Amino acid sequence: MKTYSQKPADVKRQWFLIDASQASFGRVATVAASLLIGKGKPTFTSHVDGGDYVVIINTDEMVATGAKQIKKIYWRHSGFPGGIYKRTLDQQKAKDSTKIIRQAVRGMLPVNKLRAGRLERLKIYTGAEHAHMPQKPTELSLKGDK
Repeated sequence: MKTYSQKPADVKRQWFLIDASQASFGRVATVAASLLIGKGKPTFTSHVDGGDYVVIINTDEMVATGAKQIKKIYWRHSGFPGGIYKRTLDQQKAKDSTKIIRQAVRGMLPVNKLRAGRLERLKIYTGAEHAHMPQKPTELSLKGDK
């Protein structure tokens, strides 16, 4: 029996819709990263980008467990000495909640040449409205997961 190796021409992509208000943002990010990589597919091949499209909605209503609201810190640096800035999860959520999910998913993807293409297939929206209804995304329910 020969080992199957997927070719880029054999890739079949689907669209998935995830509601960020149904579960914690870490759970949403892990499910999204797994779909972007394509780990759940029987045709998974690590060197071929065979993942799917993921649309995440309602990031303004996402929840965080424990004390992450005040203890989780987002750092950035201007490049100059003493130019470090920080924000808590609450402050970042008030400014731009899509960055929280994007950064969490980005950190869960393997660091290789395929990561940029996978992140391009991630679509994130703050409200319930999104521009991908013609693609008929399959809605994933994360309510049962805890």
